[in-house]
Amino acid sequence: MQTSHVNADGTPKYTNNLATETSPYLRKHAHNPVQWYPWGTEALERARAEKKPIHLSVGYNACHWCHRLREESFEDEATARLLNKHFVNIKVDREERPDIDRIYQIAQQMLTQHGGGWPLTMFLTHDDQRPFFGGTYFPKEARYGLPAFRDVLLRVAKYYRDHAAELRSQNDALMSAFAQLNPAPAAADTELTDEPLKACRAQLAHSFDSRDGGFGAAPKFPHPQSLERLLRDWRASAHAPEPDLQALHMATFTLRRMAEGGINDQLGGGFCRYAVDERWVIPHFEKMLYDNGALLAVYAQAALAGSDPLYARVTQETAAWTLREMQAPQGGYFSSLDADSEGHEGKFYVWDRSDIEGQLSAEELAVFAPRYGLDQPANFEGRWHLHVAASLEDIARQAGKPVAQIAALLDGARAKLLALRARRVRPARDRRARPGAGRARRVREPRARFHPRHAVARRAPARELDGWPRAPERLPRRLRISRRCGTRAAAAALLGAGAGICAAAAGSGATALR
Repeated sequence: MQTSHVNADGTPKYTNNLATETSPYLRKHAHNPVQWYPWGTEALERARAEKKPIHLSVGYNACHWCHRLREESFEDEATARLLNKHFVNIKVDREERPDIDRIYQIAQQMLTQHGGGWPLTMFLTHDDQRPFFGGTYFPKEARYGLPAFRDVLLRVAKYYRDHAAELRSQNDALMSAFAQLNPAPAAADTELTDEPLKACRAQLAHSFDSRDGGFGAAPKFPHPQSLERLLRDWRASAHAPEPDLQALHMATFTLRRMAEGGINDQLGGGFCRYAVDERWVIPHFEKMLYDNGALLAVYAQAALAGSDPLYARVTQETAAWTLREMQAPQGGYFSSLDADSEGHEGKFYVWDRSDIEGQLSAEELAVFAPRYGLDQPANFEGRWHLHVAASLEDIARQAGKPVAQIAALLDGARAKLLALRARRVRPARDRRARPGAGRARRVREPRARFHPRHAVARRAPARELDGWPRAPERLPRRLRISRRCGTRAAAAALLGAGAGICAAAAGSGATALR
């Protein structure tokens, strides 16, 4: 039970219609003073009967700003009174209803001409659920250049009462724009060409950040599917007179920058959701299974595409994190880790310099500090979040020691700090287990040099979730792909554990890199 409103006997003061839901995210709101409903007939019929607009709030369990909105506004009784008086309030877990989330994310971007995100805050007409106003996070009090949430509620409610005809006109225009998103079916005799792939390749080149990798400006998301597409472009041209080396560079340079950045957990492995800066240094600290499943695959593909050992190491570390932190004892994999612990974003991951100094030897600290930025100013609320700030070669040159010795010192230091961090209060874990694809086997790929303990992912044989077939006992020598998991399965299966991780994280019908 998560609520600040309790009776004298310790029972919750408020209970709404989310109390019987299965989603951990929805249940966190079950004792808000807001009269929440899940998306369904009961809520929609009440909106029609009372002619109240719908306040739709979409989020997910690991989302930091979703938790912030809950604590600031949905737990606030004054805000709840406004919501209950003027709206029918519907809460959606976007991981359970991605269809609803996608519709209203697109609508929000059309209405505001800004990017979407979570929490998603939308206001819908009472009779046909068409959106007429929206945004993402609104603070309790006006700040960050955003209006106070209560002011938004009052203005939206008044506008809905006073401007019904204008809203209908706006909704008609919005629905027309929606209709144009889906092109008419192609004629039966239409010739299929590679023009869409060429257009995708050109768009990625146009938005590529040549200094820090990735595409576009901050906040930066990994976009593993785009990186996989670039690797495919390169592979398809590998035997041409002029192979697409720029595609290979864009993919591998981005993967390197992400691997060295704070978006990648430098101690324990696993990638965070996105970085708030262009250099990938400070992440939004939540870790999602599906992000790491896709990144696991593309790093494995990059390891096969060239000789740089970085990509194989990151693949191993990501797979090891997934097995250690996300594999469910009963089978499958957990969905996500929160950004917060003890009520603070990133607290589990960031460091005081004194804590590190007290744990490492002088020799270890002398190489660890420049490697991970401890010799620079604090980068996260007066503390340090680790990222690669100097190369092994530079540190070795300054220390007058071999690179291998520097690497060994860093490995020892990381192990000590990881053990120390393990004693901290951990971020909450969304314990909904996503099914795996059964027992995974390592592809017999002579160039793939991964840890043998990843050859078979540990599974509980007593439980196999319905509807998810077992992976084949043997995978072909070439990098061929199952229809369910696409390239993610084969590349991740280079680790053995990866096929299960892939199926748990996300599926696609993609074909192999050829």
